[in-house]
Amino acid sequence: MAGMTRRGFGAAAVGATSWLLAPGTKAGADGVIRREMRGMWLATVANLDWPSKPGLGRAEQQRELAALLDVAVERRFSAVFFQARPTADALWPSPYEPWAQCLTGTQGRDPGWDPLGFAVREAHRRDLELHAWFNPYRVANHTDPGRLAPGHPARRHPGWVVPYGDKLYYNPGLPEVRRFVQDAMLDAVRHYPVDGVHFDDYFYPYPVAGESFGDDAAYEEYGEDFAHRGDWRRWNIDRLVREMSEALNGLGRRVRFGVSPFAVWRNRTTDPLGSRTEAGVQTYDDLYADTRRWVRHNWIDYIVPQVYWPLGFPAADYAELVSWWARTATGTGVDVYIGEALYKAGRKGDPAAWRNPAELSRHVAFARRYPQIGGHVYFSAKDVVKDPLGALARVVRDHYGGASR
Repeated sequence: MAGMTRRGFGAAAVGATSWLLAPGTKAGADGVIRREMRGMWLATVANLDWPSKPGLGRAEQQRELAALLDVAVERRFSAVFFQARPTADALWPSPYEPWAQCLTGTQGRDPGWDPLGFAVREAHRRDLELHAWFNPYRVANHTDPGRLAPGHPARRHPGWVVPYGDKLYYNPGLPEVRRFVQDAMLDAVRHYPVDGVHFDDYFYPYPVAGESFGDDAAYEEYGEDFAHRGDWRRWNIDRLVREMSEALNGLGRRVRFGVSPFAVWRNRTTDPLGSRTEAGVQTYDDLYADTRRWVRHNWIDYIVPQVYWPLGFPAADYAELVSWWARTATGTGVDVYIGEALYKAGRKGDPAAWRNPAELSRHVAFARRYPQIGGHVYFSAKDVVKDPLGALARVVRDHYGGASR
């Protein structure tokens, strides 16, 4: 990046005056004063959080979305991560991709209004940040291209698409795919005053037993400089992240860039730089996402590792992972926010710790020991509303009650 990092748009550093900050604010890793991150993911894929079902009228969809933003304010949150591109479709009038299926039930059908524009406007009216959440490569939660909207880019360019498991994906190994998905995402950033661009944890897909991702032809054409396919795949994802960082830096306004990966980069048994975990998935090896590299090279402004396990969990201890990410970010200027599994509170089949309404509050108390940790993001919006076990209410009472709004 020719010496330019994501810190290139820094604002006023606070230095020794950090003790003057108002409650609920802190100096970020780059020295910029900002509010503690208290966020929620608002998922639109498969109508997970919003709209409650496809086909609702404009007024009802807007009412539901406004109500979710109101709940974020009631919980003393500072940000909403709004899923604007769930499956290679769009929640704004995109010239690149069809309207999202979750709105009308039919991909490509105009809902008659602009959800992303409404979300940004209403979030800002409530003093909430709005981060546009994009899934770069997922095309569909099925494997039938014929079910995609007529004129969908994946139908116009079938060579871009790889069926894997029970889904369709764009092939990250094709340069034309990388350019296209970047252009599709940047269109939203150029047209709306979003506060951030946010990628989730899906890069190369999570492994499916007994299947291989069909990128042989792309590797043969573009991977000749790499002895191992895994190195080539990581290079592809590195380029996506680095080039998006550069594009955002070139916009002329401050748009923060972040990623919310699966929390385990590598187990220490695999790599001495890894965490003391025994996770069955490692982002470096299985999703080909070198998340540690992105932090160490300042290609992102913040990272939200999904630390979806309780304190003391043997295979992936919350305390170990929070500590590992804090150490990883030290000296980089990258903020760490911890992704929290609110949806697991009280859920049967999960470790007993999730049946303790105080578990999430204990997470916040533990993470606040580390100055590198700038807050938390909760999955997902419907659980913020339902608040199973009252776990989030406990967090708000214990930790957010004195925040300045």
